[in-house]
Amino acid sequence: MSTRDNRRDQLQGTLDLLVLRTLSSGGTMHGYAISDRVEQISREVLRIEAGSLYPALHRMEEAGWVRSEWDVSDNNRRARFYTITAAGRRRLAEEEEHWNRLSVAVGRVLRLA
Repeated sequence: MSTRDNRRDQLQGTLDLLVLRTLSSGGTMHGYAISDRVEQISREVLRIEAGSLYPALHRMEEAGWVRSEWDVSDNNRRARFYTITAAGRRRLAEEEEHWNRLSVAVGRVLRLA
């Protein structure tokens, strides 16, 4: 695996973590609401662009981590709403564990310098 592939996997895993965590605490949400919530919670530090979010949601739905259904949004538009599944909750736990290990390791290196 090249460094580039590893970086893409890290970014994809981080996006999965953010989306799954948002759905686990926010319930059923449409894509824009997921993106908005991540931005709000991160105090506008993190922004998920639609070009990354919707392919990720589609991939997560294919993996069985989320499910979706069409409904009407608050602004009276038809939108796809996403809900985390039991498999998604398991995946979230795995991603959180990985992120915590990574954060601790990076912290150790930063303290060394």
